[in-house]
Amino acid sequence: MAHNRRVSKRQIWLAVVLLSPFAAISLLPLYWMMVSAFKPSAAILNLPPDWLPEQVTLDNFVTLLQSARVLRWTANSLVVASLVAVGNIVFDTMAGYAFARRHSRWHPWLFWMIMAGMMIPEQITMIPLFLMMVNWGWYNHLAALVVPTLATPFGIFLMKQFIESLPEELEAAARIDGASEWHVFWRVIFPLSRPAWAMVGLFHFVGNWNRFLWPLIMTHSDDMRTLPVGLATLQSQYSIDFGLLMAGAAVTALPMILLFFAMQKSFYGGLTAGSLKT
Repeated sequence: MAHNRRVSKRQIWLAVVLLSPFAAISLLPLYWMMVSAFKPSAAILNLPPDWLPEQVTLDNFVTLLQSARVLRWTANSLVVASLVAVGNIVFDTMAGYAFARRHSRWHPWLFWMIMAGMMIPEQITMIPLFLMMVNWGWYNHLAALVVPTLATPFGIFLMKQFIESLPEELEAAARIDGASEWHVFWRVIFPLSRPAWAMVGLFHFVGNWNRFLWPLIMTHSDDMRTLPVGLATLQSQYSIDFGLLMAGAAVTALPMILLFFAMQKSFYGGLTAGSLKT
């Protein structure tokens, strides 16, 4: 039988001291990006580097907003990432519930076939998926960035594991009260699965916000680009404005940083989703 151990303040401070250097190293690129975004472009290439900028300027952000359709690209990324996150929350939870509670001789085979999809590299499926989107008339359309990822093997697996940890007595009590299968799912399973589907939604929102290769392939007009693809077009063939790129990277990263701090409780809860069985 496991015994709970109370962590002493000495152990906490020891962990902080040991982990702080590693945290500083991991945050160093983020700090450099943010600092460089407020520097003149020429100062970014100074050797030795200026860790504290001598001259702070907003010119990079002004140039970014004036010379590029950043607001449109941001809106496209927000629409795509939000729809994919919501779609995975709904469909992955429904599939996870079916695999966790509805048993038949075919379910294990079907489940492991879906899990096998996690082993297939995305690059292998791009050509057939591209041809499918073109045949459907979705080339250079946001639907091509949303529909193929509305459900994923990772999300289905995570939701199945979490739902299996929920006590079946809650569903039995709901059925005794006359609830249908649909009401059992929406009124009992779905609310109780919030830590897991919050993790799934956050994972897919961040992944699609930062996604580059598939949006690059599926869009060609300036209006349909997402933020990472649009910012990549700011580089010219013979020169790179590092200040402009750093400002664009800061604009891309800032919403993700705020989202993480706003949902860190759900994020940490989702990391352990399904790890315990009742």
